[in-house]
Amino acid sequence: MFQRLQAAGQGSGTGIGLALCRRIVERHDGEIDVESTPGEGTTFYVTLPAASEN
Repeated sequence: MFQRLQAAGQGSGTGIGLALCRRIVERHDGEIDVESTPGEGTTFYVTLPAASEN
């Protein structure tokens, strides 16, 4: 699960950031999605259900 994929010229990191985000979002019955264009960047979308009034 906590795996870092090394791309050329990328800095250091632990590789746990996105995995942690995914677990948090899924535990709140949400969804996480990604769009990526090489050389242009990446956008992450997080969707969470609306809070109930209870």
